[in-house]
Amino acid sequence: MAQILVRNLDDHVKAGLARRAARHGRSLEAEARAILAEAVNPPQVGLGTRIAQRFAGIGLDEPLESMPAIAIKPVTFD
Repeated sequence: MAQILVRNLDDHVKAGLARRAARHGRSLEAEARAILAEAVNPPQVGLGTRIAQRFAGIGLDEPLESMPAIAIKPVTFD
């Protein structure tokens, strides 16, 4: 496996990384690896998730029971 060395890292960045690692139950080094891996391979989300994220907060997430009833008539091609 490859190794890298990060020089001149600000103390507040290292402290923030340590806090984040503690929240995730990982070592500082493991947290840095996870961040770098996600940066080059962001998690893939499906189409449905992307659609839900795009329309979140505009009222389309209400249960169908709370929406007004609308009579739907079948289409005829006569």
